[in-house]
Amino acid sequence: MNFLIVLGSIIVMEGATWIIHKYIMHGFLWVLHKDHHDHSNQGALEKNDYFFVIFALPTIALMYFGSLEAFNYLFFIGLGIMLYGMAYFFVHDVFIHQRIKVLRKTKNAYFLALRRAHKQHHKHMGKEDGECFGFLYVPFKYFKMYFNSAKK
Repeated sequence: MNFLIVLGSIIVMEGATWIIHKYIMHGFLWVLHKDHHDHSNQGALEKNDYFFVIFALPTIALMYFGSLEAFNYLFFIGLGIMLYGMAYFFVHDVFIHQRIKVLRKTKNAYFLALRRAHKQHHKHMGKEDGECFGFLYVPFKYFKMYFNSAKK
């Protein structure tokens, strides 16, 4: 049962990420997310990186309070959110934005489609008119682009 709670939390986080990204990060907290799009910050960190802290706080609280009584469901929800956050860091920051230079020459169609969808998101410099707000979900048109070329 705990595995299903963790898995369900990861799946729900993809939807939550889309909503948060579209309506909060591209909404009233654009002030923190803007430098991620316009690359105005030349340092190692961006204001956008504050979102890691913002999202970590409820995760830590869920895991803490869920661990007080024999690791109840709150702990496993927090664990699912934490695992999603780790995947987000590795895929978004390491793979897509190459903060650490690895996996640059992948031929994997899913990863290529994921990278293309994210580039489509970043072609919009302002907070309006965006697309591809999700993270692990890739719209079918990007899959189709790479899976068709992989079969040739």
